Amino acid sequence: MKKRLSDFLLLTVGTLLVSAGVYFFKFPNNFSTGGVSGISVILGALLPGISTGTLVLVINVALLLVGFAVFGRSFGLKTVYCSMLMSLSIYALERLVPMDAPLTTQPMLELVFSVLLPAVGSAILFNLQGSTGGTDIVAMIFRKYTDLDIGKALFCTDFLIATLAGVVFGIETGLFSLLGLLAKALVVDSVIENIHLSKYFTIVTTKPERITRFINEELNRSATVLTGEGAYTQEGRKVLLTVLGRGQAVRLRAFLREVDPQAFVVITNTSEIIGKGFRQTL
Repeated sequence: MKKRLSDFLLLTVGTLLVSAGVYFFKFPNNFSTGGVSGISVILGALLPGISTGTLVLVINVALLLVGFAVFGRSFGLKTVYCSMLMSLSIYALERLVPMDAPLTTQPMLELVFSVLLPAVGSAILFNLQGSTGGTDIVAMIFRKYTDLDIGKALFCTDFLIATLAGVVFGIETGLFSLLGLLAKALVVDSVIENIHLSKYFTIVTTKPERITRFINEELNRSATVLTGEGAYTQEGRKVLLTVLGRGQAVRLRAFLREVDPQAFVVITNTSEIIGKGFRQTL
């Protein structure tokens, strides 16, 4: 129950971050970096009688209905929740906090936040196997029925939407949209990696017992102990392999400095750890 509640709260926070970035920074500047929000910005300009928030709600509901028609009960409840929460929160913001102009007079600053907030929110959702729906549903349908490279297809679609923004709103907005599209992909990947970031230690030492005891008892982690031999000295050494969180890594480094300052230590960043205490599935 605690895990479900924690996931629910994180899904809510991630979705609201996406909504805030879209409503406060994308919509007022007409940035169209792809997805349903990008399509809605363009359609909102072409159909002035309909608000952008209403278009987001209508398109997302339509895509959800298509998703249920194609996948039935197997359609993800997380996607449904996040998609509806995003649509309704943007719809509500339009009525509670109406915006007639951008928050600032600095379009580059606005672009940064229009990319950063949704990217962080999307990374949180992806980490929990959730999404805000939209074009992700189209990707799921294509994945089911075709052999198309979905990542490339979605990028091409988003690129087309960003290009259309230049046609509808002018070259400056189009260039900002294209820049935001490229930045979005980089930021999402970076945030996802940092969420999972761990420190992988390779320790060559003459005092393996004290170090493994510290790892087991103080850090509540385990390690693999190998027997090694120096290529030049032919002296025997123990090689310890362990993976720790960032806070634990700091504590282990301090302990190694105190217990075995002559130890040879290699520390690398890794974000794909599969096994007990980390991800359980490939």
